[in-house]
Amino acid sequence: MSRFRKWPLWLTGQAQPTLKQLEEFARVTHTAFGYFFLPEPPRLTLPVPDFRTLRDEVVAEPSSHLLDTLYLCQQRQDWYREHALMHGLTTLPFVGSATVQEAPVTVAHRIREHLELSIETRRQCSTWTDALRQMIGKTEDAGVLVMVSSVVGSNSHRKLDVGEFRGFALADDLAPLIFLNGADSKSAQMFTLAHELAHLWLGETGVSDTQAGLVPDRQIERWCNQVAAELLVPLRELQATYRSDEPVPEAIQRLAREFKVSTLVALRRLFDAGYLSQDALWQHYRDEQDRLRTLKERSTPGGDFYRSLGARTSKRFARAIVASTLEGLTPFTEAYRMLGLRTTATFYEAARELGVTA
Repeated sequence: MSRFRKWPLWLTGQAQPTLKQLEEFARVTHTAFGYFFLPEPPRLTLPVPDFRTLRDEVVAEPSSHLLDTLYLCQQRQDWYREHALMHGLTTLPFVGSATVQEAPVTVAHRIREHLELSIETRRQCSTWTDALRQMIGKTEDAGVLVMVSSVVGSNSHRKLDVGEFRGFALADDLAPLIFLNGADSKSAQMFTLAHELAHLWLGETGVSDTQAGLVPDRQIERWCNQVAAELLVPLRELQATYRSDEPVPEAIQRLAREFKVSTLVALRRLFDAGYLSQDALWQHYRDEQDRLRTLKERSTPGGDFYRSLGARTSKRFARAIVASTLEGLTPFTEAYRMLGLRTTATFYEAARELGVTA
């Protein structure tokens, strides 16, 4: 609050902000201006089901970053649903086709077949980034909008917190949407994507806090975690590659590289296969968490803006709204807002990079 020098005086009531100062404060804190005139602060709630509640733990009030990301994705989904209806696109039968009473192994197999996911092809990917990009591509080919970002919209000053959420799914039979928190590691995003796919197969919208090694309190989250684990590391494949004489720390590193998952997912699957006792699981889990905390995050370049645009907003969505705008069906201002663009030149360059124009 360094730019508001009288902030402490405002809190104690010794001074009052001017209207202009209030407007600036609302802009900087991303707070609705009208909130300052209410007798009590409003209680903010998610507009979708919240599956992050853990046993004996209260989930904090959602941040404006999470809320604004959800609202933007809902707006994009609404636009794409209207677009799909206008163009006569068929509904997607897999949305809501599963129930939690079904065996996770069975549903994971159905998802793998529908998306044409190959364990062997993923093994051949040289990096986790390549494997994630491949899985996102297959998911989008099936009709799902997949959006990955570490910030709110295109605002690099509003970074998303992995500690608050890792992803969410917005179920819809014409415009299903998955959002991944891009601030997470690539291997963690793989698990979140698989988890959110399970949510779509259930037809369950909600915000998730996916952690492969932990057992969620809610049945839906437990089931989605089980489906995700089987989708990424099938027990049969794990059993075929298991080495009984290999120390656990080395085994989970090798399995993580082979299946392009996190070491925590690999550890959990060793337990699921019966190769670890529960006591050993938690001991190694704590050790691995400690090891991961000590690793310094490598700084990565921002990357190409137009390539990241497709990742942030979903290539399927971006191409559709750009084409619609060029056809005169969607106002340029709406396309700019949905895509996080500011200039006409940037829009036309994006159209070329997305393959909408030559």
